[in-house]
This record gives sequence, C-alpha cells and structure tokens, in this order.
Amino acid sequence: MADGTALEPVLVVDEGLGNTCYLLDLGDGGALVVDPPRDLRALRAALRKAGLRIRFVADTHLHADFLSGASQLAHDDGAQVLASAAGHRRFGHRGFVDGDEVDLGGLVLTAMGTPGHTDEHLSFLVGDGGSPVGVFTGGSLIIGSAARTDLLGPERTEELARAQFRSLQRLSALPGQTAVWPTHGAGSFCSAPSGAERTSTIGRELATNPLLAIQDEDRFVEQLLGSLGSYPAYFLRLSEINRRGPTVLDPGATGRIPQLPVPAVRRLLTDGAVLVDARPVADYARAHVPGAVSIPLRAQFATWLGWLVPADTPIVVVRNPDQDLAELIWQAVNIGVERIVGELAGGTEAWAAAGHPTAGTRLLGPAEIDKRHRVLDVRQDAEFSAGHLPGAVHVELGSLAQAAAALPDAPTVVMCGHGERAAGAASLLERAGHHDVAVLEGGPDDWSDATGRDLVRAP
Repeated sequence: MADGTALEPVLVVDEGLGNTCYLLDLGDGGALVVDPPRDLRALRAALRKAGLRIRFVADTHLHADFLSGASQLAHDDGAQVLASAAGHRRFGHRGFVDGDEVDLGGLVLTAMGTPGHTDEHLSFLVGDGGSPVGVFTGGSLIIGSAARTDLLGPERTEELARAQFRSLQRLSALPGQTAVWPTHGAGSFCSAPSGAERTSTIGRELATNPLLAIQDEDRFVEQLLGSLGSYPAYFLRLSEINRRGPTVLDPGATGRIPQLPVPAVRRLLTDGAVLVDARPVADYARAHVPGAVSIPLRAQFATWLGWLVPADTPIVVVRNPDQDLAELIWQAVNIGVERIVGELAGGTEAWAAAGHPTAGTRLLGPAEIDKRHRVLDVRQDAEFSAGHLPGAVHVELGSLAQAAAALPDAPTVVMCGHGERAAGAASLLERAGHHDVAVLEGGPDDWSDATGRDLVRAP
C-alpha cells in the first residue's frame, strides 16, 4: 500500500468445494469481500479476528458451484454489492462494465471484463497509487490453468473457450509482480489442477501455467476443452438462483432440523424421500437402513449430496451423535439444498429396535480381492487414467445411479481413492437391486502395494 505495507487479503478457503473467498482490509476499519459463499461462518470469524466491518462485497461471476453470500451481506451488514451489469442480478447491486472503478478509500478497484468461464465474468484489479497490486480473477486465470467454459451449454463451450483465451492474454499483460487471487482452486469441479497453492503472481503464472504458454487460439481451445471433466448436475441450477439472489437466511434458525421417530421416517421414505447416511464408512458398512445413500460427512459432503440426490427430493439424514449437524446443514444450504426435512431420531439403532431390518456392506482389504470379484472403479476419468486395477470396470460415481440398472448383478468390489465414494457407490448399487457388493478399504496404490502388481495407466 502507499504506506509501504504489503497488500495481502485474508483467504477463507472452502476445501470441500475448492474455492477461496477473500477479505481485504481497506485500512479504515472497513473491508472488501470477494466471492463470499452462502455459508458465512468462516468469513464472520475472520472479520471478528481482524476487527473489520464489510463495506463492499464483489462477485466475479454468477457462481454455478455455490450460492453467493453477497445478498445476505447486503442485508445483514449494509454492504454495497459490486457485480457485472451483464449478470442482470435481480437484487440491489452496483452493476459494473469493463473499466468501471470504485474508490475503496485509497485503493481503487477496477473492473476488467474477462469472459470465458461465464459470459458476464469480471476480474477485479486492485490499484494503489496508480499501480496494479493484485487482481481477483475468479474463474478466469487460476493457478496453473483456467476454469472450465462449458457451464452455459455445449453450444457455447467453444465460443467461451475462445473468450477465455483472450481474457487470459489480457490478464497476463499485467505487471509480473501483480498478485493473482483466484476463486476456484484445487478440488473445484469448475476445474483446477491439484496443488496446495491458492494464490500466485502474473509472473509466476507466465513461467508455470501451460495455458499461458500457448499463443495460438485454436491450440488453446483444444487444450482447455480436452481437460474438462464431469461436473455435478446442480451446477446447472445455481447460477440462476444467484442471479435472483438466494433467499436471505436467519442464521440462528439454520442448523436445526426436526428429530423424526421411526414411523414418520418410514412414511417419508414410502412417499419418495431419500435417507442420507452421513456416518463414517465403517459405521454405514456395519449396519444401515436398507436403501440409504451413503455420503459420509466430510469436507466434500455438499458436492456428493448435490450430485447423488435428485433435486427437490425430500431428505432425511442419519448421523452419529458426535457429528456436527450444523456443519451438515450449512454444507447443504451452501449449494441450495434446503429440503432436509429431519433426521432419524436414535439413528440406525432406533430403526433396528423398532423391529425393522438393517443391511450390511462388506469392507475388503486390498489383498482380499480375488478373481471372482468384478472391480468397479468410481473415480473421475482423470484419476482412472492415472492408474487403475487390471480389468477394472469404470463408471464415475456421478453417473452410477443411471448406469446401475445396466450393470450385471454379480459379485462386485467398489473402489475409489480411499473408500468414501466407494461406499456411496455401493449404496446406489444396493438401491438398484444389486446383492453381492463390497467396498475396498483404500485405493489403487494400496492394492498395488499389497499385491506387488502394477496399475494400468493410460498411454
């Protein structure tokens, strides 16, 4: 900053969704927040620790992977929302076009039109004394790559990829010392390579980002589109909700759901509700309500909840008493899942005590797989290509519900990287009528170490 102090925003990272929200101290007790999620708990904690109040909140684009907290911050804190005018948001905000500026009180925030990830995407350049200091790049330039361009449909994917090329060229022309503060990072299905780094500089990206080394637009498009994997279906719904503005929540009411007795849960299940078993894999495997979908409560819970449970389906949850119910509900709310109607009071034990049957799923160690087992690998395409068991059948977990009926009902061991996704896949197979299903404890490397055999890798 002008006084010589380095300008470094506080990072509020969602490891599960792979995103970063930024909190920038404006030097006067106020703060700028960029790309806040609907779950504001971690951001609120960072604000309290820094002793700051929010003056501005900026959204780089209409997010498809989480609901924005911008309208909530405007309601709760009186923050001014800054966002693309082309996004046509239906709640109070200041609409920006390329080149628009706002005085942050010494610092200047300038909108840079950087379409590609979405067609209305903006990056926000922070300047101090006329010099660029850092740029919030959202889903444009990210660490080692650029975010996906297929979220608006296949008919626009190439057009947006070409726009992404031009946006990256524009951003890469900034001074090399300019900090790069992207929203999407490792773990995001909006696309980011693996890695621990959440921020970078223009100079570092020019030296290390393979997409910035491509000067031919056609080759850039081919490279970018060739790297795109699958993404959850709920991505297709959230951007429009963000355009309208998510419903303002009462934070005190969020985190509580009704405790439902067994008869009430049975009625709900009969009427089409889905029982989500959020317990650890070992507990689910030991005994679970038949037909329950296993989605262990962890950082990635929201992604798989939104991916595996159809939209608008009522949800009843099962958890262990030591699992944080508020965390479960906030993760769901963060992606717009507000149809959790209650939890099974007393859990699986209450279900069994009421005289209803439970089911179990075998857990196998890597050395226990033999030739009678079909191995079903439910990891993402890129993970499977990087190394899989010989003869393994591959169906991504996100596609398994649709594919399960076509798979033969044969002895099957389901595997992923550690076991959580495999348990979810086993539960989907059981729901589809498969009988002899087991889950591999561990992943392909564990199998290779235990057997001394090599994995099959894509050429």
